[in-house]
Amino acid sequence: MRIHKLFRTRLAVTAAMLLGVAALSLEAQRGGGGGAGAPPGGGAGAPPAAGGQGRGGGFGGRGGGGAQVDPNAPTPKLPDGHPDLTGSWQASGTITGSGAPGVQVGDMFRRCTPFQSGKCMEWTNQSEDWPFMSTARLGMNQPLYKPEYWDKIIAHDQWTNKEDPVMTCLPLGIPRQGPPARIFATEKDITMIYRAGVDGAGGYAEFRMVPITGGQHDQARANNYTYMGYTIGRWEGDSLVLDSIGFSDETWLARGGFIHSDQMRVLEKFTRTGNTMLYEVTVDDPVMLIKPWVMPPITMRNSGGNTIVGERGSCSEIEHDNAATQYRH
Repeated sequence: MRIHKLFRTRLAVTAAMLLGVAALSLEAQRGGGGGAGAPPGGGAGAPPAAGGQGRGGGFGGRGGGGAQVDPNAPTPKLPDGHPDLTGSWQASGTITGSGAPGVQVGDMFRRCTPFQSGKCMEWTNQSEDWPFMSTARLGMNQPLYKPEYWDKIIAHDQWTNKEDPVMTCLPLGIPRQGPPARIFATEKDITMIYRAGVDGAGGYAEFRMVPITGGQHDQARANNYTYMGYTIGRWEGDSLVLDSIGFSDETWLARGGFIHSDQMRVLEKFTRTGNTMLYEVTVDDPVMLIKPWVMPPITMRNSGGNTIVGERGSCSEIEHDNAATQYRH
């Protein structure tokens, strides 16, 4: 009798649990759950709920509670007929950051064995080994330098905790800053706001305002070097192309000591289709590179919210010249 009673009790509990799960599933389908496609709790790499921010989105950004975005929505247009790039955007698959544990980055993916540390990251198969926690080091698609620059690049990479410009409070610059988190577009110009912490917690919030004139660069102005470059926008069909020259050679393309000269030219292409946007970047540096570097394309998704990016934080360079170890970041 006791066995039969215990069996009936467990059966009742199991049935109640199944009914509860079914009710939660039905509620999620009705819109009472999290963001579309988001797993319970929002695991690493999960799409955020509408208006929110996914994990790994960087510092200085928060959502504004926007409506659920329609994945089949038509591409909004500006009065002149070109796609309107305005919106709050979330990017995935960046080349310069360090990603999140459990998320594949770059071209490499190896599972951890049962004998490795519990903190082993499957996207590197390393137990918290920071030299490999960088997509720029993991990916097979890397800039190809002329032979005379490789010794310098290797030296920079070995002393990245000292030589990387991010350690001296400099901006990440383009293209290392990655795609923008917020865009305001008009027929004549585009304003882009960037989150901080996009390169493995490195970098600060930045902004750019670019005219869309379709004209040519003023070569005299190109000599006034900046971190984000001297940029002119133009339309190529339904794609906005940002053509940038006049870069300061103080910044890096990515971690790993990937330097560039002041003759670097960067072409960024934004192609919006509905609530997604393809971000493509080509880096040409005739001084250092054997051929232009076509970076891995990045897919941006409209969050439906109004991302608020905080102002640039305070940074002070302290005892930079006294770095004594080669613990790379």
